[in-house]
Amino acid sequence: MMSVSSLNTKIKSLLEATFIDVALEGEVSSLTYHSSGHIYLSLKDSNSSIKAVMFKGNASKLKFKLTIGLHIVLYGSVSVYTPRGEYQLYVNKIEPFGEGALSLAFEQLKMKLASKGYFELSHKKPKPKVIKKLALVTSINGAALADMLKIIEKRWSLIEVVIIDTLVQGGSSALSIATALRYADSLEVDAIIVGRGGGSREDLWAFNEEVVADAIYEAKTFIMSAVGHEIDFLISDFVADMRAPTPSGVIEMLLPDKQELLILLNELQERYKKNIHLKLNAKLKEVEDLKAQTQRFNLINRLEYYQKEFETLYKNLNKNINLKINNISFEPIKIAQKLDTHIHYSLNHKHRELLYIIDNFELNNPKNAHKEGFVELLKDSRRVTLSHIEIGDRVILTDITAQKEFICLK
Repeated sequence: MMSVSSLNTKIKSLLEATFIDVALEGEVSSLTYHSSGHIYLSLKDSNSSIKAVMFKGNASKLKFKLTIGLHIVLYGSVSVYTPRGEYQLYVNKIEPFGEGALSLAFEQLKMKLASKGYFELSHKKPKPKVIKKLALVTSINGAALADMLKIIEKRWSLIEVVIIDTLVQGGSSALSIATALRYADSLEVDAIIVGRGGGSREDLWAFNEEVVADAIYEAKTFIMSAVGHEIDFLISDFVADMRAPTPSGVIEMLLPDKQELLILLNELQERYKKNIHLKLNAKLKEVEDLKAQTQRFNLINRLEYYQKEFETLYKNLNKNINLKINNISFEPIKIAQKLDTHIHYSLNHKHRELLYIIDNFELNNPKNAHKEGFVELLKDSRRVTLSHIEIGDRVILTDITAQKEFICLK
Protein backbone atom coordinates (compact mmCIF):
# COMPACT_ATOMS: atom_id res chain seq x y z
CA MET A 1 0.00 0.00 0.00
CA MET A 2 1.23 3.55 -0.99
CA SER A 3 0.75 6.88 0.64
CA VAL A 4 -0.73 9.84 -1.19
CA SER A 5 2.56 11.64 -1.12
CA SER A 6 4.39 8.64 -2.57
CA LEU A 7 1.90 8.37 -5.40
CA ASN A 8 2.10 12.07 -6.25
CA THR A 9 5.91 11.86 -6.14
CA LYS A 10 6.00 8.92 -8.52
CA ILE A 11 3.51 10.58 -10.87
CA LYS A 12 5.63 13.73 -10.82
CA SER A 13 8.77 11.78 -11.69
CA LEU A 14 6.98 9.94 -14.48
CA LEU A 15 5.52 13.12 -16.00
CA GLU A 16 8.76 15.08 -15.77
CA ALA A 17 10.64 12.25 -17.44
CA THR A 18 8.06 11.85 -20.17
CA PHE A 19 6.96 15.47 -20.95
CA ILE A 20 10.27 17.27 -20.78
CA ASP A 21 9.80 19.58 -23.77
CA VAL A 22 6.17 20.27 -24.70
CA ALA A 23 4.63 22.70 -27.23
CA LEU A 24 0.98 23.19 -26.35
CA GLU A 25 -1.49 25.16 -28.49
CA GLY A 26 -4.75 26.58 -27.19
CA GLU A 27 -6.78 29.61 -26.07
CA VAL A 28 -6.24 31.53 -22.85
CA SER A 29 -9.30 30.90 -20.65
CA SER A 30 -8.12 32.37 -17.34
CA LEU A 31 -5.28 34.76 -16.61
CA THR A 32 -3.62 36.32 -13.58
CA TYR A 33 -0.65 38.67 -13.55
CA HIS A 34 0.54 38.22 -9.94
CA SER A 35 2.23 41.00 -7.99
CA SER A 36 5.23 38.70 -7.57
CA GLY A 37 5.80 38.85 -11.32
CA HIS A 38 4.55 35.31 -12.01
CA ILE A 39 1.83 34.68 -14.62
CA TYR A 40 -0.88 32.10 -13.90
CA LEU A 41 -3.18 31.01 -16.72
CA SER A 42 -5.30 28.21 -18.12
CA LEU A 43 -5.11 26.99 -21.69
CA LYS A 44 -8.10 25.28 -23.29
CA ASP A 45 -9.33 23.79 -26.52
CA SER A 46 -12.85 22.68 -27.43
CA ASN A 47 -12.86 19.73 -25.00
CA SER A 48 -10.48 20.33 -22.07
CA SER A 49 -8.11 22.71 -20.33
CA ILE A 50 -4.82 22.69 -18.43
CA LYS A 51 -3.31 24.99 -15.86
CA ALA A 52 0.03 26.67 -16.53
CA VAL A 53 2.43 28.98 -14.76
CA MET A 54 5.24 31.21 -16.05
CA PHE A 55 7.62 32.32 -13.34
CA LYS A 56 9.00 35.87 -13.04
CA GLY A 57 12.33 35.21 -14.74
CA ASN A 58 10.73 34.05 -17.98
CA ALA A 59 7.70 36.36 -17.67
CA SER A 60 9.95 39.46 -17.73
CA LYS A 61 11.16 38.44 -21.20
CA LEU A 62 7.64 38.27 -22.63
CA LYS A 63 7.29 40.94 -25.33
CA PHE A 64 3.50 41.03 -25.68
CA LYS A 65 0.54 41.19 -23.34
CA LEU A 66 -1.56 38.09 -22.71
CA THR A 67 -5.32 38.53 -22.88
CA ILE A 68 -8.32 36.23 -22.36
CA GLY A 69 -9.19 34.48 -25.63
CA LEU A 70 -5.75 34.98 -27.17
CA HIS A 71 -4.67 31.99 -29.27
CA ILE A 72 -1.13 31.07 -28.19
CA VAL A 73 1.52 28.34 -28.10
CA LEU A 74 3.09 27.43 -24.72
CA TYR A 75 6.57 25.89 -24.53
CA GLY A 76 7.65 24.09 -21.34
CA SER A 77 7.45 20.90 -19.30
CA VAL A 78 4.73 19.07 -17.34
CA SER A 79 5.08 18.51 -13.60
CA VAL A 80 2.97 17.89 -10.52
CA TYR A 81 2.50 20.17 -7.55
CA THR A 82 2.71 17.36 -4.97
CA PRO A 83 1.02 19.15 -2.02
CA ARG A 84 -2.21 19.30 -4.03
CA GLY A 85 -1.63 16.52 -6.49
CA GLU A 86 -2.27 18.89 -9.38
CA TYR A 87 -0.31 18.68 -12.58
CA GLN A 88 0.36 21.79 -14.68
CA LEU A 89 2.55 23.12 -17.42
CA TYR A 90 5.64 25.05 -16.33
CA VAL A 91 6.10 27.57 -19.16
CA ASN A 92 9.43 29.01 -20.25
CA LYS A 93 8.27 30.61 -23.55
CA ILE A 94 5.01 31.88 -25.06
CA GLU A 95 4.33 32.81 -28.68
CA PRO A 96 1.16 33.96 -30.43
CA PHE A 97 -0.31 31.28 -32.65
CA GLY A 98 0.30 31.96 -36.35
CA GLU A 99 2.45 35.11 -35.83
CA GLY A 100 5.57 36.18 -34.02
CA ALA A 101 5.52 37.43 -30.47
CA LEU A 102 7.28 40.64 -31.45
CA SER A 103 4.73 41.41 -34.17
CA LEU A 104 1.88 40.97 -31.73
CA ALA A 105 3.62 43.01 -29.06
CA PHE A 106 4.30 45.77 -31.58
CA GLU A 107 0.64 45.95 -32.69
CA GLN A 108 -0.64 45.81 -29.11
CA LEU A 109 1.55 48.70 -28.00
CA LYS A 110 0.83 50.66 -31.15
CA MET A 111 -2.94 50.40 -30.54
CA LYS A 112 -2.50 51.34 -26.89
CA LEU A 113 -0.42 54.43 -27.64
CA ALA A 114 -2.73 55.48 -30.48
CA SER A 115 -5.68 55.40 -28.07
CA LYS A 116 -3.70 57.68 -25.71
CA GLY A 117 -3.08 60.20 -28.51
CA TYR A 118 0.68 59.62 -28.82
CA PHE A 119 0.57 59.73 -32.62
CA GLU A 120 -1.67 62.81 -33.03
CA LEU A 121 -0.33 65.41 -35.47
CA SER A 122 -1.55 68.19 -33.19
CA HIS A 123 1.02 67.06 -30.61
CA LYS A 124 3.94 67.12 -33.06
CA LYS A 125 6.37 69.98 -32.56
CA PRO A 126 7.59 71.88 -35.65
CA LYS A 127 11.18 71.55 -36.78
CA PRO A 128 13.26 74.54 -35.58
CA LYS A 129 14.22 76.95 -38.34
CA VAL A 130 17.66 77.54 -36.83
CA ILE A 131 19.54 74.86 -34.89
CA LYS A 132 22.52 76.02 -32.87
CA LYS A 133 22.72 73.17 -30.36
CA LEU A 134 21.95 69.50 -31.09
CA ALA A 135 21.79 66.47 -28.76
CA LEU A 136 22.58 62.97 -30.09
CA VAL A 137 21.14 60.14 -27.95
CA THR A 138 22.90 56.96 -29.09
CA SER A 139 25.77 54.63 -28.27
CA ILE A 140 29.21 56.26 -28.38
CA ASN A 141 30.58 52.97 -29.73
CA GLY A 142 28.10 52.63 -32.57
CA ALA A 143 28.73 53.24 -36.25
CA ALA A 144 25.63 55.45 -36.34
CA LEU A 145 27.31 58.13 -34.21
CA ALA A 146 30.38 58.20 -36.45
CA ASP A 147 28.18 58.57 -39.54
CA MET A 148 26.17 61.42 -38.01
CA LEU A 149 29.27 63.33 -36.85
CA LYS A 150 30.88 62.94 -40.26
CA ILE A 151 27.85 64.38 -42.05
CA ILE A 152 27.50 67.18 -39.48
CA GLU A 153 31.09 68.21 -40.17
CA LYS A 154 30.45 68.14 -43.89
CA ARG A 155 27.10 69.94 -43.93
CA TRP A 156 27.10 72.38 -41.01
CA SER A 157 30.11 72.35 -38.70
CA LEU A 158 29.05 75.55 -36.90
CA ILE A 159 26.58 73.64 -34.72
CA GLU A 160 27.27 72.66 -31.10
CA VAL A 161 26.81 68.89 -30.62
CA VAL A 162 26.10 67.20 -27.28
CA ILE A 163 26.57 63.42 -27.29
CA ILE A 164 24.60 61.45 -24.67
CA ASP A 165 25.75 57.85 -24.43
CA THR A 166 23.11 55.15 -23.94
CA LEU A 167 22.58 51.46 -24.40
CA VAL A 168 20.72 50.75 -27.63
CA GLN A 169 20.43 46.96 -27.34
CA GLY A 170 19.78 44.47 -24.59
CA GLY A 171 17.44 43.98 -21.66
CA SER A 172 17.99 47.32 -19.91
CA SER A 173 18.49 49.41 -23.06
CA ALA A 174 14.92 50.75 -23.18
CA LEU A 175 15.21 52.28 -19.71
CA SER A 176 18.67 53.64 -20.58
CA ILE A 177 17.31 55.32 -23.73
CA ALA A 178 14.36 56.84 -21.83
CA THR A 179 16.69 58.22 -19.14
CA ALA A 180 19.04 59.69 -21.76
CA LEU A 181 16.11 61.35 -23.56
CA ARG A 182 14.86 63.00 -20.39
CA TYR A 183 18.36 64.27 -19.65
CA ALA A 184 18.74 65.65 -23.18
CA ASP A 185 15.37 67.40 -22.84
CA SER A 186 16.69 69.24 -19.78
CA LEU A 187 19.73 70.69 -21.63
CA GLU A 188 17.75 73.33 -23.55
CA VAL A 189 19.05 72.16 -26.91
CA ASP A 190 17.24 73.07 -30.13
CA ALA A 191 16.71 69.47 -31.26
CA ILE A 192 17.30 65.87 -30.16
CA ILE A 193 18.15 62.89 -32.36
CA VAL A 194 17.60 59.40 -30.90
CA GLY A 195 18.68 56.37 -32.89
CA ARG A 196 21.08 53.66 -33.82
CA GLY A 197 22.23 51.70 -36.85
CA GLY A 198 20.59 48.70 -38.41
CA GLY A 199 20.09 45.25 -36.89
CA SER A 200 17.55 42.48 -36.41
CA ARG A 201 14.12 43.14 -35.04
CA GLU A 202 15.25 41.91 -31.66
CA ASP A 203 18.27 44.21 -31.77
CA LEU A 204 16.06 47.25 -32.42
CA TRP A 205 13.35 46.25 -29.98
CA ALA A 206 14.31 48.75 -27.27
CA PHE A 207 12.86 51.52 -29.47
CA ASN A 208 9.51 49.67 -29.43
CA GLU A 209 9.21 49.80 -25.64
CA GLU A 210 6.54 51.90 -23.93
CA VAL A 211 9.02 53.58 -21.60
CA VAL A 212 10.86 55.05 -24.61
CA ALA A 213 7.57 56.17 -26.17
CA ASP A 214 6.63 57.92 -22.91
CA ALA A 215 9.96 59.78 -22.76
CA ILE A 216 9.59 61.00 -26.36
CA TYR A 217 5.95 62.05 -25.93
CA GLU A 218 6.61 63.95 -22.69
CA ALA A 219 9.64 65.84 -24.03
CA LYS A 220 9.41 69.60 -24.61
CA THR A 221 12.21 69.56 -27.22
CA PHE A 222 11.81 68.68 -30.89
CA ILE A 223 12.83 65.01 -31.36
CA MET A 224 13.69 63.02 -34.48
CA SER A 225 13.81 59.21 -34.49
CA ALA A 226 16.45 57.60 -36.72
CA VAL A 227 16.61 53.88 -36.05
CA GLY A 228 17.84 51.13 -38.37
CA HIS A 229 17.23 51.21 -42.09
CA GLU A 230 14.53 52.80 -44.26
CA ILE A 231 12.34 49.66 -44.11
CA ASP A 232 12.39 49.58 -40.29
CA PHE A 233 9.40 51.23 -38.61
CA LEU A 234 9.41 51.40 -34.82
CA ILE A 235 7.22 52.85 -32.11
CA SER A 236 9.74 55.67 -31.58
CA ASP A 237 9.24 56.67 -35.23
CA PHE A 238 5.48 57.10 -34.72
CA VAL A 239 5.78 59.03 -31.44
CA ALA A 240 8.65 61.33 -32.45
CA ASP A 241 8.00 64.71 -34.03
CA MET A 242 9.71 63.51 -37.24
CA ARG A 243 11.10 60.21 -38.54
CA ALA A 244 14.28 59.77 -40.55
CA PRO A 245 14.96 56.65 -42.63
CA THR A 246 18.55 56.28 -41.37
CA PRO A 247 20.93 57.94 -38.86
CA SER A 248 22.85 59.56 -41.72
CA GLY A 249 19.61 60.70 -43.38
CA VAL A 250 18.44 62.46 -40.22
CA ILE A 251 21.32 64.94 -40.40
CA GLU A 252 20.53 65.73 -44.02
CA MET A 253 16.88 66.34 -43.07
CA LEU A 254 17.67 68.44 -40.01
CA LEU A 255 20.69 70.57 -40.90
CA PRO A 256 21.29 72.85 -43.89
CA ASP A 257 24.06 72.16 -46.39
CA LYS A 258 26.72 74.87 -46.22
CA GLN A 259 27.66 74.34 -49.88
CA GLU A 260 24.08 74.88 -50.98
CA LEU A 261 23.85 77.94 -48.76
CA LEU A 262 27.07 79.34 -50.24
CA ILE A 263 25.66 78.90 -53.74
CA LEU A 264 22.42 80.54 -52.63
CA LEU A 265 24.30 83.41 -51.00
CA ASN A 266 26.33 83.94 -54.18
CA GLU A 267 23.15 84.03 -56.24
CA LEU A 268 21.56 86.48 -53.80
CA GLN A 269 24.71 88.61 -53.84
CA GLU A 270 24.66 88.82 -57.64
CA ARG A 271 20.94 89.55 -57.61
CA TYR A 272 21.38 92.32 -55.05
CA LYS A 273 24.30 93.79 -56.99
CA LYS A 274 22.19 93.87 -60.12
CA ASN A 275 19.25 95.43 -58.29
CA ILE A 276 21.47 98.01 -56.60
CA HIS A 277 23.09 98.87 -59.95
CA LEU A 278 19.67 99.33 -61.55
CA LYS A 279 18.47 101.47 -58.66
CA LEU A 280 21.65 103.59 -58.73
CA ASN A 281 21.26 104.19 -62.47
CA ALA A 282 17.64 105.14 -61.97
CA LYS A 283 18.59 107.57 -59.19
CA LEU A 284 21.39 109.05 -61.30
CA LYS A 285 18.88 109.66 -64.09
CA GLU A 286 16.55 111.32 -61.60
CA VAL A 287 19.44 113.54 -60.47
CA GLU A 288 20.22 114.51 -64.07
CA ASP A 289 16.55 115.29 -64.69
CA LEU A 290 16.39 117.39 -61.54
CA LYS A 291 19.57 119.18 -62.57
CA ALA A 292 18.08 119.96 -65.97
CA GLN A 293 14.88 121.20 -64.33
CA THR A 294 16.90 123.33 -61.91
CA GLN A 295 18.77 124.90 -64.80
CA ARG A 296 15.55 125.42 -66.70
CA PHE A 297 13.87 127.14 -63.78
CA ASN A 298 16.97 129.05 -62.64
CA LEU A 299 16.22 132.79 -62.08
CA ILE A 300 18.98 134.00 -64.42
CA ASN A 301 17.92 131.54 -67.11
CA ARG A 302 14.30 132.60 -66.71
CA LEU A 303 15.26 136.30 -66.93
CA GLU A 304 17.24 135.60 -70.07
CA TYR A 305 14.29 133.69 -71.47
CA TYR A 306 11.80 136.50 -70.68
CA GLN A 307 14.24 139.09 -72.06
CA LYS A 308 14.32 137.24 -75.38
CA GLU A 309 10.54 136.95 -75.31
CA PHE A 310 10.22 140.68 -74.60
CA GLU A 311 12.59 141.59 -77.43
CA THR A 312 10.62 139.39 -79.81
CA LEU A 313 7.31 140.93 -78.70
CA TYR A 314 8.81 144.44 -78.98
CA LYS A 315 9.95 143.78 -82.53
CA ASN A 316 6.55 142.37 -83.47
CA LEU A 317 4.78 145.36 -81.90
CA ASN A 318 6.92 147.87 -83.79
CA LYS A 319 6.31 145.99 -86.95
CA ASN A 320 2.55 146.02 -86.41
CA ILE A 321 2.54 149.73 -85.49
CA ASN A 322 4.48 150.66 -88.60
CA LEU A 323 2.13 148.57 -90.71
CA LYS A 324 -0.90 150.31 -89.19
CA ILE A 325 0.65 153.74 -89.71
CA ASN A 326 1.34 152.94 -93.33
CA ASN A 327 -2.22 151.76 -93.82
CA ILE A 328 -3.69 154.80 -92.06
CA SER A 329 -1.81 157.28 -94.32
CA PHE A 330 -3.91 156.07 -97.24
CA GLU A 331 -7.24 156.24 -95.38
CA PRO A 332 -8.08 159.99 -94.68
CA ILE A 333 -9.76 160.63 -98.01
CA LYS A 334 -11.88 157.52 -97.76
CA ILE A 335 -12.80 158.34 -94.18
CA ALA A 336 -13.85 161.94 -95.11
CA GLN A 337 -16.05 160.62 -97.91
CA LYS A 338 -17.66 158.06 -95.67
CA LEU A 339 -18.21 160.71 -92.96
CA ASP A 340 -19.82 163.15 -95.38
CA THR A 341 -22.16 160.47 -96.73
CA HIS A 342 -23.13 159.37 -93.23
CA ILE A 343 -23.86 162.97 -92.06
CA HIS A 344 -26.00 163.65 -95.12
CA TYR A 345 -27.98 160.46 -94.58
CA SER A 346 -28.51 161.23 -90.89
CA LEU A 347 -29.72 164.79 -91.56
CA ASN A 348 -32.26 163.61 -94.14
CA HIS A 349 -33.53 160.89 -91.79
CA LYS A 350 -33.95 163.35 -88.90
CA HIS A 351 -35.72 165.85 -91.17
CA ARG A 352 -38.28 163.20 -92.16
CA GLU A 353 -38.85 162.33 -88.47
CA LEU A 354 -39.44 166.03 -87.67
CA LEU A 355 -42.01 166.39 -90.43
CA TYR A 356 -43.85 163.30 -89.13
CA ILE A 357 -43.95 164.71 -85.60
CA ILE A 358 -45.31 168.10 -86.84
CA ASP A 359 -48.06 166.35 -88.78
CA ASN A 360 -49.15 164.32 -85.76
CA PHE A 361 -49.15 167.37 -83.55
CA GLU A 362 -51.33 169.33 -85.91
CA LEU A 363 -53.68 166.41 -86.22
CA ASN A 364 -54.16 166.02 -82.48
CA ASN A 365 -54.16 169.73 -81.50
CA PRO A 366 -57.57 170.54 -79.80
CA LYS A 367 -57.61 173.96 -81.31
CA ASN A 368 -57.53 172.48 -84.75
CA ALA A 369 -60.18 169.94 -83.73
CA HIS A 370 -62.62 172.80 -82.56
CA LYS A 371 -62.70 174.23 -85.99
CA GLU A 372 -64.04 170.94 -87.22
CA GLY A 373 -66.78 170.52 -84.48
CA PHE A 374 -64.75 168.38 -82.10
CA VAL A 375 -66.11 167.95 -78.45
CA GLU A 376 -64.99 165.81 -75.48
CA LEU A 377 -67.55 163.48 -73.69
CA LEU A 378 -67.07 163.06 -69.93
CA LYS A 379 -68.88 160.74 -67.50
CA ASP A 380 -67.97 160.80 -63.86
CA SER A 381 -65.04 163.07 -64.80
CA ARG A 382 -63.67 160.40 -67.20
CA ARG A 383 -63.49 160.56 -70.97
CA VAL A 384 -65.85 157.97 -72.51
CA THR A 385 -67.40 157.16 -75.86
CA LEU A 386 -71.08 157.25 -76.76
CA SER A 387 -71.32 153.47 -76.44
CA HIS A 388 -70.77 153.80 -72.68
CA ILE A 389 -73.74 156.18 -72.18
CA GLU A 390 -77.06 154.75 -70.93
CA ILE A 391 -80.54 156.36 -70.52
CA GLY A 392 -80.58 158.58 -67.46
CA ASP A 393 -76.79 159.13 -67.32
CA ARG A 394 -75.51 162.64 -66.68
CA VAL A 395 -72.67 163.58 -69.07
CA ILE A 396 -70.61 166.67 -69.82
CA LEU A 397 -69.76 167.88 -73.28
CA THR A 398 -66.82 170.24 -73.55
CA ASP A 399 -64.78 171.92 -76.25
CA ILE A 400 -62.18 174.64 -76.33
CA THR A 401 -64.78 177.37 -75.64
CA ALA A 402 -67.47 175.95 -73.28
CA GLN A 403 -68.67 173.05 -71.10
CA LYS A 404 -72.33 171.82 -70.79
CA GLU A 405 -74.09 169.14 -68.74
CA PHE A 406 -76.74 166.90 -70.31
CA ILE A 407 -79.10 163.99 -69.36
CA CYS A 408 -79.49 161.14 -71.80
CA LEU A 409 -83.24 160.65 -72.52
CA LYS A 410 -83.13 157.88 -75.06
